[in-house]
Amino acid sequence: MKKILAIAFVTITLSSCSATEPISVKGEVVDCSSISAQGGKLEKLECLGGGSPIAPDGIKGPALINVWGTWCTQCRKELPHLIHFQEKYRDQIDLIGIAVEEKSQESVRKHIREKGITWPILYDLNDSTRAQFGMGVPVTWFIDSQGKAVYKKYGPFKSLEEIELLAKKYLGDA
Repeated sequence: MKKILAIAFVTITLSSCSATEPISVKGEVVDCSSISAQGGKLEKLECLGGGSPIAPDGIKGPALINVWGTWCTQCRKELPHLIHFQEKYRDQIDLIGIAVEEKSQESVRKHIREKGITWPILYDLNDSTRAQFGMGVPVTWFIDSQGKAVYKKYGPFKSLEEIELLAKKYLGDA
């Protein structure tokens, strides 16, 4: 009996220690009017929520540019952490997505609504960002207030704390 109680206690304790809370945010296709950007050499990308097209290399920060795909398993794994980051820091650091290698804009919009994404998403129709951002996803660029990429994170975030520590280290007190 003690063994069963011990196993039950450990199971309950471990399952209650999840670092990621369930997502209850309803996704919204957001326009890009809030993005601070000027110029840029890359092709301007259409914003799924409307607004003027934006060249990703013209984005001014502090910002995180997250390159992802609806088809990407690792992108889906990091999504709860990005959602929590957005909820907590939306007034301090811009979070901007770039959807790559997608079937259609509508499939991305559907994914946004279903998965709780609430930040602007640029749509890379022609893989024009591949030369700058690379081929693998997810990749997240940390952009300072002058528009300089100060850090590139390859692979998924494993926690909200990881994003916070990297943002503090590379973007300071935004």
